[in-house]
Parts: sequence; C-alpha cells; structure tokens
Amino acid sequence: MNNFASANSIAEIAAMMGDAARANMLCELMGGRALTAGELAHCAGVTAQTASGHLAKLSDAGFVVPEKQGRHRYFRLASAEIASAIEALSALAAAGPRRHRPTGPRDEAMRRIRTCYDHMAGGLAVALTDRLVETGMLRLGDGAGMVTDEGQRFFCDFGIDTEGEAKGRRPLCRACLDWSERRYHIGGRLGADMLRRATELDWLKRRPDSRALALTRKGQAGFAEVFGVSRDLLELSPHAERR
Repeated sequence: MNNFASANSIAEIAAMMGDAARANMLCELMGGRALTAGELAHCAGVTAQTASGHLAKLSDAGFVVPEKQGRHRYFRLASAEIASAIEALSALAAAGPRRHRPTGPRDEAMRRIRTCYDHMAGGLAVALTDRLVETGMLRLGDGAGMVTDEGQRFFCDFGIDTEGEAKGRRPLCRACLDWSERRYHIGGRLGADMLRRATELDWLKRRPDSRALALTRKGQAGFAEVFGVSRDLLELSPHAERR
C-alpha cells in the first residue's frame, strides 16, 4: 500500500484553491490570525452569503478550521502543510509572466519581512537562513532541514528547545520556498519558535492589518549581533518601530 495521491485527488485540491475568492481568503489567512467570515468576505470582494458558501467548502475539504468564540465564528488555516502549499504556489505565480502592477509601500514591506502562517518569510528571513547554514547551525536540502549539534546548543542559548521530536507530528525544521525571494526560509517548529522568540524579545512587531512585520531597533541590533545578519539588510524603514 502506498501513500501517493491520485491525479484526481490532486485535481480536486487544485480546483479548491483555483477559485479567486477562495484563493484570496486563504492568502489572507496566511498571516496566522483567525478571521471572521465578514473579514474574509471583504478581502475576497464577495457578499457574506457567497463567502459563507466558500468557507463551507474550504472547511469540508480540510483547508480551514472554524472556531466559535462567544457569538463570533472565526476561521484559520487548518495546518502548516496548507500554508506551505499556498507559499509554494505563490512562488510559482511570482515566477510567471510579468503583469503590470505598481509596487507600493505595502508590497515592499511584505517582501522584506512578513509572516508565512506562523514563521518568518521575506528577504530578512532568507538572509537569516543563509547565515545559519553558513555558520553550520543548520543543514538544508530537498525541502528538509536538520539542526546540527552546534545548532542545538546555539538555539538553546537563544531560548529555543530543538529537542523532543515527540512534540507532535510537525517536523522540527523544513525548508520553505519563499515566494518573493525564490529561495528557502526556515519553516517547521523551529521557524515558528524563531518568530515567537523574536517577538518576545521585541525584535519584531506584528501589524494588525498586514502580514508584514515591523523590525524594531532592538531587532536591528539583535539579528546583527546574535545571527550575524548584514546590517545593510537591517536598515529600518521610515515606518519601523523605533524602540
């Protein structure tokens, strides 16, 4: 017995993501936050009734998970695997034919540093990954990642426990293809823990209305001193947190 998906199963999944309204909803949920049906309807440009139908299909297919809190019902991505699939498709779309679309400040911020479900993505995340590989903390290959013995000690000092694979079925470290850089950033539990730790240290700030993350002055110094990221890549934007 094998675990290979049939062509029909692949086609069904592709069709589920192939609708523009559903694709917009899934991309909006890539920020890692749970959103209401009304918020998702707004981002998809559809009516509440149409959004409800789309969300029912996505829920039945296992793409999103509904959560009820009081009188409100929220939706979030069902898993990191769904997020990885969306990121990979975004990379393919970015490599496709160029379309006329002026690049705005929001696009620049997203390309620099953003959330990819529950971990960091963008130019800074890719540079961080490169440094960890160059210094021998990580080994990446064929979409997988491995933390070295030296890396385990490094991450432990940084406040991240890399041991105990039994913490669920999610891999410790995986290589996630970055849609804007077309190179790898760190996903898996390690990627999620790195984002968590960076926000705990006040290196990065989440923005309520965007997947883009704000780099702080503490983060500028921290990423340079602890990870050795080039300061040229850590210039603060005009709207960055000045703490």
